[in-house]
Amino acid sequence: MLLMNSRRLLTLIRWTASILALAGIVLIYRRFLHVNPTTVALTLLLFILILAAQWSLRYAVVTSLLATFCYNYYFLPPVGTLTVSDPQNWLALLTFLSTAVIGSRLSQRARDEAEEARSRQRELETLFSLSREMLATDNVAELVAAVPRAIIGATHARAAVIYLIEDDRIYQAGTEQVADVERPHLRQQASQINAVEKTGDEFRVPLKVGVKPRGLLLVRGLTLSSDAMEAIGGLISVSLDRASALENVAHAEATKESERLRSLMIDSITHELRTPLTSIKGAASILLSTQIEKEEDRRELLTIIDEESDRINKLVSQAVEMSQLDAMQVHMNFERVDIEEVIKSAQEDCTWVGEHHPVEVRLQQKRDIVADQEFLKKVVSNLLENAAKYSEDQSPIVVTTTVESGFLVTSVADKGIGIDSHEQGLIFDRFYRAPMHNQRISGTGMGLSISKAIVEAHGGTMQVISRLGEGSVFSFSIPLKPNS
Repeated sequence: MLLMNSRRLLTLIRWTASILALAGIVLIYRRFLHVNPTTVALTLLLFILILAAQWSLRYAVVTSLLATFCYNYYFLPPVGTLTVSDPQNWLALLTFLSTAVIGSRLSQRARDEAEEARSRQRELETLFSLSREMLATDNVAELVAAVPRAIIGATHARAAVIYLIEDDRIYQAGTEQVADVERPHLRQQASQINAVEKTGDEFRVPLKVGVKPRGLLLVRGLTLSSDAMEAIGGLISVSLDRASALENVAHAEATKESERLRSLMIDSITHELRTPLTSIKGAASILLSTQIEKEEDRRELLTIIDEESDRINKLVSQAVEMSQLDAMQVHMNFERVDIEEVIKSAQEDCTWVGEHHPVEVRLQQKRDIVADQEFLKKVVSNLLENAAKYSEDQSPIVVTTTVESGFLVTSVADKGIGIDSHEQGLIFDRFYRAPMHNQRISGTGMGLSISKAIVEAHGGTMQVISRLGEGSVFSFSIPLKPNS
């Protein structure tokens, strides 16, 4: 009601302004500026064209009729009457009226075409905004939930509702809650509607996959055209198809990568199991087939079996840990821990490192951290064993800790063979082993990958600095607990 009253008031103001302006032109030329009738006619014609261009045709046509009357009465002889004595004045009067009406019509047509062009531009901007919003999301669930909000944001509609037949779910957004939408009713409409339907300011747009109905889009409080709404429906369908296709591709790639990693894991473990199994089999066969007289020989064979069994157990444990870390099924118990205790515990777990290399621990800054002590111990153990495996016997290994930018940085440095620069970005990949060491030094390529995953689970990072022939420095950083 308020909108209708505002429109009536605006119309009344425009009619009043048109009549007053016409009266003003007649008064100025009649009383103050004495010009010839041609100048008066051109002025009135210009005024009428301005009315047609700025407002609408009806104001221009009515004003042109009034202007013809005034032109005849006040400016064509005999002045002060509606009689036209000179036939040429009849021609001038008819020409003025025809020119005013035709010019007004052409001006209105240009105005309408300009308004239609602006409307099309607004619709294109709306479609572009929606397409940018929708194509930025690759997840189907997130996309469907975001579409109603995107429509509201781009079109300023009061309400937007999407119903999908496959999920049998309703997603809506806007300032007006659509209370009369029910799943059975929407399902029926989605199956039956083949084109955009408009009732008042409400649009119902079918969503399709080819010719198969997918769902329904309901929008209220919108001024777009039916063609634009049909384009929005098509854009939503295309976006859903794209997101679904990307999800399928990502799933297929993930499955393919999982199979590849599983195959690599099996191959790597199988290769590494051959040596300890061969040693265990040989030692056990000797124990069973011969009578060993010397106790030290018998003990040596049993030691081989024990050590190689531990090696097999470690390989299997690493494989299980990697699978659990990949699947994010590892439960970590975060608590306040002392990094010195972690390093000492790691040294105790790999005593063979200390037997072959002097290990020096330099705690330049000792700070407690919040971490899982057992998992952090595995990281330090892996780095110590790597340093020992790739270094000459009795070469030193140095463990240091420093605080840098809110992180406790622990480094393990060796004087070993080093890592080529082009391989430093690959050594943390699963199962990667340098080709020059692959046959000479045993390993599965899982230790550094597991260590990196554990450090990242703590919110830290891991890196390496190395030069061939000079050694390597592996560092990992763990964030410090505030006020620790």
